Amino acid sequence: MEKNTKNTTAAVAENSRILSKPRIFFGIILLVLSLVMAGSFASYLMNWKADQSQAGTMLDRSVKSSNLFGKLGDWFGKIFIFDSIGVAAFIVAFLFFVVGMLILKKKYFKPWKTIGHSLFFICWLPIFFGAVTQGVGTLSGVYGFQVVDFLISVIGMVGLWAVIGVSIGMYFILEFNMRPSAIKSRLNDINDKTLGKIKGMMPSSSEDFEADTQLEESAGNGDAPPTTTSAEDDEEPRRISTITELPKGFPEVEVNTGLQTITTPNNTSFEELDEAATHTVTLTPGTPVTASAPVSSFKQEPDSFEFKVEVARETDEPEDETDLRSADLVKQHGLYDHTLDLAKFQMPTINLLKDYGSEEISINKEELEENKNKIVGLLKNFNVGIAEIKATIGPTVTLYEIVPEAGIRVAAIKKLQDDIALNLSAMGIRIIAPMPGKGTIGIEVPRKNPTMVSMRSVLASQKFQNTDMDLPVVFGKTISNEIFMADLAKMPHLLMAGATGQGKSVGINAILTSLLYKKHPSELKFVMVDPKKVELTLYSKIERHYLAKLPDSEDAIITDTHKVINTLNSLCIEMDTRYELLKNAFCRTIKEYNGKFKERKLNPENGHRYLPYIVLVVDEFADLIMTAGKEVEHPIARLAQLARAVGIHLIVATQRPSVNVITGMIKANFPARAAFRVISSIDSRTILDATGADQLIGKGDMLYFNGNEILRLQCAFVDTPEVEKIVDYIGAQKGYASAFMLPEVPAEDGQSGPAAFDPNEKDALFEEAARIVVSTQQGSTSMLQRQLKLGYNRAGRIMDQLEAAGVVGGFNGAKAREVQITDLNSLEQFLQDLKN
Repeated sequence: MEKNTKNTTAAVAENSRILSKPRIFFGIILLVLSLVMAGSFASYLMNWKADQSQAGTMLDRSVKSSNLFGKLGDWFGKIFIFDSIGVAAFIVAFLFFVVGMLILKKKYFKPWKTIGHSLFFICWLPIFFGAVTQGVGTLSGVYGFQVVDFLISVIGMVGLWAVIGVSIGMYFILEFNMRPSAIKSRLNDINDKTLGKIKGMMPSSSEDFEADTQLEESAGNGDAPPTTTSAEDDEEPRRISTITELPKGFPEVEVNTGLQTITTPNNTSFEELDEAATHTVTLTPGTPVTASAPVSSFKQEPDSFEFKVEVARETDEPEDETDLRSADLVKQHGLYDHTLDLAKFQMPTINLLKDYGSEEISINKEELEENKNKIVGLLKNFNVGIAEIKATIGPTVTLYEIVPEAGIRVAAIKKLQDDIALNLSAMGIRIIAPMPGKGTIGIEVPRKNPTMVSMRSVLASQKFQNTDMDLPVVFGKTISNEIFMADLAKMPHLLMAGATGQGKSVGINAILTSLLYKKHPSELKFVMVDPKKVELTLYSKIERHYLAKLPDSEDAIITDTHKVINTLNSLCIEMDTRYELLKNAFCRTIKEYNGKFKERKLNPENGHRYLPYIVLVVDEFADLIMTAGKEVEHPIARLAQLARAVGIHLIVATQRPSVNVITGMIKANFPARAAFRVISSIDSRTILDATGADQLIGKGDMLYFNGNEILRLQCAFVDTPEVEKIVDYIGAQKGYASAFMLPEVPAEDGQSGPAAFDPNEKDALFEEAARIVVSTQQGSTSMLQRQLKLGYNRAGRIMDQLEAAGVVGGFNGAKAREVQITDLNSLEQFLQDLKN
């Protein structure tokens, strides 16, 4: 895609350099005129006396001109050189040349800067040559002679040259920044690049080098001047560290023989210097001293104390008691492993999915060329010019990107959607004008022979296998044949719509399948609502692994509308409970909370537990709205607003995306939308806030909107037998004792049981239920349903009677009720007392 963008940009830039015919004409005329003027001026200066005598005879054929360009050259020379500005006329020819190049879009010169310099020298050169020649000849022209004559009469010859010098000096100062400070800085740079490099090559240490020995020997013989190493101190006078014998002709210097030698074998330590043994050497102005790199020296006295260096070390020790305890627990037991309950669970394999063979896209050049010619021809018929056209072949549709010519309005192309569809004899034509992030207009044309996108191919890809998303969802492939994935945890909720038979249910199966292939049962739970009762029933086999339900529900797949209301309210209670846990753990998201729990920083005795993600899947939302209305809309909206941080995400699908089903409150909290083919453009606007879904071709062709742009995708196909194999593979493995239990919903009056207990109205199974509760020490309605094979209503009444009698405690949210009686002996005594 990047290469295509570069090609498009290069093409636009190339089009911008195309010259119109008037520009070519006037540009060439000016270039030729500048060359003719320059040649005429040069020839005129060589023969100006003869040409001057021929002035005014341009139309006289008997008179011949000696100019290179004939009488036209004589006329140019007389007008520009003799009668006006002299030699500066060549600058006029140069300006014609510059203007001609600019008209031809050859920017070899900076226009305004070039014109400014030229005007200065047009004014200055005639005056300069007038002062030099004193008006003799044609170098200054009439303009230069007149100005010089005037200036001499006013300020004299000295003043004239002063004006000329000051003006050219100011020009160079302003143009080339020739200030004194700048000149000094440049001289210093030159000095550093020459003498500085030579000094840097000289040794900076007082060690014995072979070159130093040779220099000393030559100095002793009087062949070369001596070299002394000096060190300057701001507070102390100069001290000479090494003094050699002076040659003849130099003044004598008092030599200090008591100075100790400084030895620096590794340039890391110095011997002690005896301050009393040092003497000052006074140098006369005539004494030559060769500069060398200063030698660092310091005065060290015997230490009277011990010098210790201590480096502070970073400590990873926890700061508080909780961190200390958690670190100790991690050291003893390791991080908490939430998969231990199902440690031997194996994720589904790719072999369970059907292999549909090669899915490489076949390129039909005849079809591409035919569609291209039809599109270009139709646009030309409507006076819409095209500068470039490019085709991108996808699994289902081909995207033709066109670059219109300059001056073509985008709206003019967008109105031709129906005409293009008619001309191509294809359904599902969609025009994207303009394409987001590109300077092109896209026309999506369905292919005659589309390529299947199987679930096996997308799940086996490296992109899916190596993803680090929390809840990876694979939709299918884009127009450019790239696998498209999204993170449900970041959507954070998905709204799906599509007419019957357009691939909506297959899309839901694709989402569920991708999650089953990536998440462990301890990490993910599904709450499935299926009013149609046939779409999601396949997943009932994985109830003990991945599904969640109410304690009083027999089936994990919810099909009754009234139970849907209780389930949604139960999810709201679960959401509030999770937020309370996050608040107590000082966490903002479920990811942070589970991370702390793995590090054993949260105590399970305080109610903390590992929180799996919960995904609510509603297959037909319109049916729920029709039957329950506000009772369903309010909890759905509340979950959509708040539940993302605690790991509860919603996937809501509907066949009829009308405004009374997908209300504004719901749409505002579902930024991610997936639209399969719908019947009308109104439905498309309802689900996507834009048209286009009504132009899809069905069979998994979909539009995905993530809040920024609309993408056209081909949804991956997963057949019902493939889903059956997956759920059978998971269901055959060891699972949990039951499905994930959602919290019970309290009664509307706020009480979970009757206020008093009447022994005469107790259920026939009351005593047996009491014995089960006490023996298992678990007060749960769902357990009574399973043990006694009762329905929810009767099991709930028995639990209320046990609470009123004092066998179990009150309702405690997601936790089981507390059992008040500890053993069966005490229970039998209690039951005997009730009978009496």
